[in-house]
Amino acid sequence: MKIKIINKSNHQLPHYETIASAGMDLRANLSEPRTLKPLERSIVGTGLFIELPIGYEAQVRPRSGLAAKKGITVLNAPGTIDADYRGEIGVILVNLSNEEFTIESGERIAQLVIAKHERADWVQVEELSETDRGEGGFGSTGVK
Repeated sequence: MKIKIINKSNHQLPHYETIASAGMDLRANLSEPRTLKPLERSIVGTGLFIELPIGYEAQVRPRSGLAAKKGITVLNAPGTIDADYRGEIGVILVNLSNEEFTIESGERIAQLVIAKHERADWVQVEELSETDRGEGGFGSTGVK
């Protein structure tokens, strides 16, 4: 699949690191380093603008290494970029650690996954079909 992209950063385009990678790393595009204090959040620009085909979305997800090692994650994970959005891709980062974290321009801050999606048509009814689970909610399918 080919996707149109404008790169206004000084960094390389996102790319797949391996043949089996689902996501591509997004890099921070900053004029100067930005420090996140513990529990602080910030929208970090990437300098990237994309045009997705209708029926697809781009999901902005955390990088597992950054989350595990530094406590930095994407606040609204996964963030969704709709096919009709033409603005800059921004990443809402949050620092969940007890230490300050400085983001440098060019640093890999998130990953982008392109995904096909369906649109639903609601059919309003008076009742739903029966299942073994029924109305069992959170944790209801675990071992008893």
